[in-house]
Amino acid sequence: MKKDNNLDKITRKDALKKMGKYAALTAVGTFLILNPQKAQAQSPPNPGGEAFPS
Repeated sequence: MKKDNNLDKITRKDALKKMGKYAALTAVGTFLILNPQKAQAQSPPNPGGEAFPS
């Protein structure tokens, strides 16, 4: 027998609001992780050059 529980149901409008909040949070997190200045600071000075210059 299937229960009809109205407490767990949300409207389409509420679902879109929640999805928007998660999308914004994901975008901010991605920007912080893939920040170009940090990536540049962590890269070696001569990528693809000699590993141990003499």
